[in-house]
Amino acid sequence: MNTNYFDEIIEKRRSNRKFDPNVEVPNEVIQRSLERAILSPNSSNMQLWEFYWIQTPALKEQFTALCLDQLAAKTAKQMVVFVTRGDLWKQRANWNLDKVKETIVGEPNKMQKRGLDYYGKLMPLAYRSDWFGFFTLIRKSISFFMGLTKPFFRLGGKADQRVTVHKSCALAAQTFMLSIASEGFESCPMEGFDSKRVIKALNLPCGAEINMIISVGKATQEGIWGPRNRVPYNEVVFVK
Repeated sequence: MNTNYFDEIIEKRRSNRKFDPNVEVPNEVIQRSLERAILSPNSSNMQLWEFYWIQTPALKEQFTALCLDQLAAKTAKQMVVFVTRGDLWKQRANWNLDKVKETIVGEPNKMQKRGLDYYGKLMPLAYRSDWFGFFTLIRKSISFFMGLTKPFFRLGGKADQRVTVHKSCALAAQTFMLSIASEGFESCPMEGFDSKRVIKALNLPCGAEINMIISVGKATQEGIWGPRNRVPYNEVVFVK
């Protein structure tokens, strides 16, 4: 395995804020990178994400405004919106449950039984919610009492669910950006955008949230706004 090549990608990848107007980014590059993003690690393989590849010129122009006319959006040749879909938990849990069932011939083995319980019982417990917070109370009560005598995963409410799905979506976004760098192009993850109008422009349901919008293009020197300064290793890494 060539670890030097990975080092090159990590060193090369920078958030570039001004792309070359004369160099197009082939659609194949974005498609390959999205296919790689789909392979990213995510919580319980629930895959509570969606990726919206903005291609039509009119929508790209609209999204430039929605991204507050920042240069990374204005000069982007391609743009992808990373969306969390915590509201799809039941659909994705059933999808995983069906995948487990497809492997069963005769009586399920121990691992298959765990899979059936995991997606048939645990995921509904972890993600189900109601207006009155009844399921949140159940989760917190279970976590409290089970955690009295042993380590136990602390199930919480809506805020905890949102953190989980956003972490998974961000992992996919990172895979996408590293893939773009490996293809010879650069990207810029943008958090400066009008999330409400982005949701409306994409016609998303109320349960969807915008994780980030990533612009893609050919890097320029002007797009690098200074050196990549990082806090020293010994200030952020602690060996225990």
